[in-house]
Amino acid sequence: MPKIFFIQKKHFQTGLFIALTIVVGTLTLSWYQARETRAVSSQASQTRIFELVTGEFKTTTSDGKIIEVYRWDPGTIIVNKGEEVELRITGVNGGSHPFVIEGLGVRGDVQQGKTTVVRFKAAKAGTYPIVCLTHTDMRSGGPMVGYIYVQ
Repeated sequence: MPKIFFIQKKHFQTGLFIALTIVVGTLTLSWYQARETRAVSSQASQTRIFELVTGEFKTTTSDGKIIEVYRWDPGTIIVNKGEEVELRITGVNGGSHPFVIEGLGVRGDVQQGKTTVVRFKAAKAGTYPIVCLTHTDMRSGGPMVGYIYVQ
């Protein structure tokens, strides 16, 4: 003998309420995800800003010799291909740090106590050294080299 089920009005209303809740929740989540995607894609055309400083490590060896080494901090920056980039480099240590970013055609000079701003577009993937022209080897407190990695 087949069984017959009767759905009470109360159970039907509860099931309908649950189904509507699931549909509204799914639509709301989809809307928020689409909104986030639009926000991320619109930010891609904005300039990405990085703050750098010049740093110095100084020590005295056991025989009394003073060793100074200069660096860019942070030493590596990772950007996306096609991104507009702005570097704000503040001179903390050392008097002057004239520099080039090899392969990008960017030149600048960072003075102690001042901030130098350079802009470029990361058009091609690769690794681009930021080289201080004052501190090129150990005799001059270098090499003072940082890296911009374009992915």
